[in-house]
Amino acid sequence: MDCRKFKITLLSANDLEDVRKLFKMKVYARVSIGSNPETEKRTPPDKHGEVNPAWNFTLNYTINETMLHDYNNTLVIKLYCKRKLGDRYVGEVHASMKDLFDYSKQIGGSAVVTHPVLKGSVPSQGVLRFSYKFGEKVSIDKQLLIDNIDDWSLFKG
Repeated sequence: MDCRKFKITLLSANDLEDVRKLFKMKVYARVSIGSNPETEKRTPPDKHGEVNPAWNFTLNYTINETMLHDYNNTLVIKLYCKRKLGDRYVGEVHASMKDLFDYSKQIGGSAVVTHPVLKGSVPSQGVLRFSYKFGEKVSIDKQLLIDNIDDWSLFKG
């Protein structure tokens, strides 16, 4: 089975909608690939930036090579404001894994990009900036993979 390492670093967001009228916004991100909740990983909340959070936080995935050849496989980054009485949704970014791969392949395998933040399918306020890098393609024995990887759901391509 062919796969690649995928590293994404959430750098910052700017000019987000202030969803908290009292107290400070403490924004964090939930990152997943596709609609599979098993792939979700989180950043710690930024406690100082409020509507301009900065994380510089890196998340690592191992993905099936077939995910990079289909527009239906999407990187989803959802932003939330941390609150004691339940977190509040800020907005999200969707990026096709194929588009990310094709763009970075032209410039050496990694890139820094900025995407507008949406609320569902409508534009919201602000932008999200992140960098990413795809590793070289490697072949892994399926049984070895099943025995050693928690994110098996990423390989069911």
